[in-house]
Amino acid sequence: MEQLQDFFARETPRMTALADQIWALAELRYAETASARLHMEALAASGFRVTADVAGIPTAFMAEWGDAGPVIAFLGEYDALSGLNQQSGALVCTPSVDSPGLAGHGCGHHLLGTSAHFAAIALQAHLLASGEKARVRYYGCPAEEGGSGKTFMARAGVFDDVDVALTWHPASFTGVFSQSTLANIQAKFIFHGKASHAAHSPHLGRSALDAVELMNVGVNYLREHMPPSARVHYAVTDSGGLSPNVVQARAEVLYLIRAARNDEAADLYARVQNVARGAALMTDCQVEIVFDKACSNLLQNRTLNQVLYERLQAEGALAVDAGTQAQAGDFQATLSSDEIDAVSRPLSSVLRGKVPKVFEGVAPYDPQVDDILFGSTDVADVSWIAPTAQAWVACYAFGTPMHSWQMVSQGQSTLAHAGMVRAARVLAGTAIELVRRPELIAQAKAELLERRQGKPYACPIPADVPLPFKRQ
Repeated sequence: MEQLQDFFARETPRMTALADQIWALAELRYAETASARLHMEALAASGFRVTADVAGIPTAFMAEWGDAGPVIAFLGEYDALSGLNQQSGALVCTPSVDSPGLAGHGCGHHLLGTSAHFAAIALQAHLLASGEKARVRYYGCPAEEGGSGKTFMARAGVFDDVDVALTWHPASFTGVFSQSTLANIQAKFIFHGKASHAAHSPHLGRSALDAVELMNVGVNYLREHMPPSARVHYAVTDSGGLSPNVVQARAEVLYLIRAARNDEAADLYARVQNVARGAALMTDCQVEIVFDKACSNLLQNRTLNQVLYERLQAEGALAVDAGTQAQAGDFQATLSSDEIDAVSRPLSSVLRGKVPKVFEGVAPYDPQVDDILFGSTDVADVSWIAPTAQAWVACYAFGTPMHSWQMVSQGQSTLAHAGMVRAARVLAGTAIELVRRPELIAQAKAELLERRQGKPYACPIPADVPLPFKRQ
């Protein structure tokens, strides 16, 4: 990586500006038109061949450079979250004057996508200088937040010839993303009843809202009898109107069903469907079930994780100045002790009772520990197709929770930018090591086959489920 020092120094201002532009855009799932265009234009200017509209998704794209060697893929994201509009740098929850709408980058995807982009052009620069061969790819992946963009891309075969996939995620600490994640299925349950006057002739009505409520009650009783690692969440997306004197003829609830493995998620989804059908029977309504999206459980790859861990260690501590430390301390003061403890507890062997304002080191990696992160990611579907590795990299005050206004507010900070550049260096360095040592790629592929027990990838989204958006 030493020969890339000048490259990173030269390109950092441009990449920082790109991340800040995408932070300000704050576009939601499958609507990341401007963000995707910024990435595509910059990669094309760097000599990459850009393919737009990948998998039939207008905000998905692939950029490739090189014609020979292993296919090294960097996975980029750039979608925001609804309801998290926030003024940059503010120490209280404050609506932003810098970005329109109600969305905000509460998961740092403006940094994620830009750093992966930075790593791709850094690997390109290394290959040009060294004469080594690889096909460098950047995948612009929309709708990670609630849209499973990569899963739809995987269903279309977009990742089938990838040899290795690398990515990362902004966090408040640094280490290997070594946990498995939960598979999930998201579906709409739309109940159709019959309207009537709620006082004069309620006996003539059939309440769709009653059906939604009964379904929710039934699923709550189901919770005691599902696997301990499973999770079921819901949001009532249509309560049937604003007039209480009308029996609601239509109501809708959106369910997200999670479990440790794809088959467990599918089994639990079948049981939730039966609860919905029971609610429809009890209210004399009809229920329409619309499969929205899904993603798989993440398959770890210890071979790649070890290479990534060594690169993280080689980067050394993240040194930040006193001003950055002070700013991080100000943000940390806005967090509850429980929020900080949720991050501190798994790192107790490193912290030794001290809570830093900025996590400057690297969390230890133990390949023998198989933990579950009780969340989901569509990176998981890529991990079933090609060996995949991810890093966590500190970009926020220690303890900052995901999907919070504090994370949005810190998204343009010096610490966020420093973490973004560090992540790019780590990903590029990992890729360079894999290009130089092709036996590691072969070993990672063999490990993936073993983890899949010889079975091919089966997309959890059925072939007849349409993309979950309407074309403009």
